[in-house]
Amino acid sequence: MGSRPPPRFVVRQHDEAQQRRRLYWLAGGWVASVALTALIAAALAGHSTPAAVDKRQVRELTAQNEDLKQQLANAQRAQQVNEIAAKSVQSTLTEREEEINGLRADLGFYSRLIGGDAQRQGLRVQELRLKPVTDAPHAWNIALSLTQSAKRGDEVTGKLLISVDGLRGDKVVQLDWPALGDAAQKDGMPFRFKYFQQLHATFVLPADFKPTRLHVKVQPDGDTAINHTVSWADALAGNLTSVQGDKDAQP
Repeated sequence: MGSRPPPRFVVRQHDEAQQRRRLYWLAGGWVASVALTALIAAALAGHSTPAAVDKRQVRELTAQNEDLKQQLANAQRAQQVNEIAAKSVQSTLTEREEEINGLRADLGFYSRLIGGDAQRQGLRVQELRLKPVTDAPHAWNIALSLTQSAKRGDEVTGKLLISVDGLRGDKVVQLDWPALGDAAQKDGMPFRFKYFQQLHATFVLPADFKPTRLHVKVQPDGDTAINHTVSWADALAGNLTSVQGDKDAQP
């Protein structure tokens, strides 16, 4: 008898209990793997959280610091702009004040020239300005303007002399024109005009002399002398102030 070939299909009895046990094992293994993954992730997150918080805080503080720096820079620029503007305004005010003073002086000069000052129409020292000579610490330039009213119209001639009061050591000293001026003009600076004339002179003070006052004497020919006294500071500022008793020569 020939051998029988093995059967192509084997019929086995289905074991449902074993199948359920296998499913339980697979489900349990999956749950355990998920739980383990969660635990590992939580552990890792627990270890990385402080570092992440620190980095975030550093970023926030850095941003705040940069913002404060920018605000400070803006405030400093605003202050600089305000200071520059204030200096510009102060400079403009100073210039305007000088212009106003100059206009007032010009107004007084021309008013005097055309006889606008009805009370004083005679010869007058209208302006006096004193300035130091550059590179010569004891030398001074003086400029004076003499006027008389245009209503008078007569030519006037004469001499102008200057003297300086001051301290020399512990003594009060007066230096007269012959000790100050040019030897060629020892008798005074000559003037000759009908309406106005400007006179200029340079004089040198002793090194140990401290000036305090300036005297101006205008001596017209055949008329009463005009005397003016101003403080040295006023002479430097160009402020001509007559002392009590000074007067103009009258026609």
